[in-house]
Amino acid sequence: MQYIAASIAAGLAALAASYGNGHVISKTLEGMSRQPELSGQLRSTMFIGVGLIEAVPILSIVVSFILMNK
Repeated sequence: MQYIAASIAAGLAALAASYGNGHVISKTLEGMSRQPELSGQLRSTMFIGVGLIEAVPILSIVVSFILMNK
């Protein structure tokens, strides 16, 4: 049962992170197409946002490992 809970937690976190990354990147591209002069600032902000979004599945993997060891 622990392995199922760990795999569900990791899978849902990966699914949510991929959705979040797609949304952030699409909105950044939309903003770049509307205001090309801000593309550098939008790109750097996007990288920060994507990095924060990617932290969630990493934490989920840690929680999954903790659940498997108990």
